[in-house]
Amino acid sequence: MGIELPLFIDYLKETRNASESTVSSYQRDLKKLNAYLQEHGIEDVHDVTATNLNSYVLYLEKQGLSSATVSRSVASMRAFFQYACKNRQIDEDPTEKIKAPHIEKKAPEILSVAETARLLEQPSGTSPKERRDRAMLELLYATGMRVSELISVKLSDVQLALEYVVCRDAGKERVIPFGDQARQALEAYLHEGRDALLKGRESEYLFVNCSGMPMSRQGFWKLVKGYASKAGIVADITPHTLRHSFAAHLLQNGADLKAVQEMLGHADIATTQMYLRMGAERLRRVYSEAHPRR
Repeated sequence: MGIELPLFIDYLKETRNASESTVSSYQRDLKKLNAYLQEHGIEDVHDVTATNLNSYVLYLEKQGLSSATVSRSVASMRAFFQYACKNRQIDEDPTEKIKAPHIEKKAPEILSVAETARLLEQPSGTSPKERRDRAMLELLYATGMRVSELISVKLSDVQLALEYVVCRDAGKERVIPFGDQARQALEAYLHEGRDALLKGRESEYLFVNCSGMPMSRQGFWKLVKGYASKAGIVADITPHTLRHSFAAHLLQNGADLKAVQEMLGHADIATTQMYLRMGAERLRRVYSEAHPRR
């Protein structure tokens, strides 16, 4: 598109402090846009118009992509062209006249306290793998970390005696407390599981797979699905479901909204308030189903 994409990626990382997942998504989206423009004879960023970009959005929609995927692509375009305009590499921002598709925001899946307990109890054996799995599930629910943050935790980040973990994402860090259940699961894993998985290797990462390598997102996703099935949970849950459940359960039990925001690492408190609304909706539903004078 006439501008070196690596410069924009550096800007995202160094100036915007964007997360790795955001940087990866923007890079992927912009490469696809670039290929589309080149196919239509547009080689220079100065030649890109709002009409070109709206045509690309229509092209994405005709591919059957979800509204969320198309909207993310529009966000990538806007970030890129705003950057180019700000740096005076183009005179006008062509994305000012494009519209992202409307997205119906779906409330995230939340487990009940009983379902969460059943899920966490599934890896109940004493094998190294089950001790690791129990520790990962307990720590995730105890802290509300993102999966990317969980698999990036290093041994030095965990303070068992003080019951807290240092969580890092996009160059930022936050300290999150955890309770006895998570501490006990971590102790069991560290004392009777981790070395067996490492098989003589060394690793700075807290959680490793059966080959002694750091756990992957895909690996953890699969084990969550497997344990959810064993627990008889019908909902199609993901590792992020435990993050949602962590926030909802805390707020439903009277936790301070600002404190939950800090633990989750939300930049905007409005994002955290979503869980308060979900709690209120749940109470209304219970009331309408059970109150004798509803």
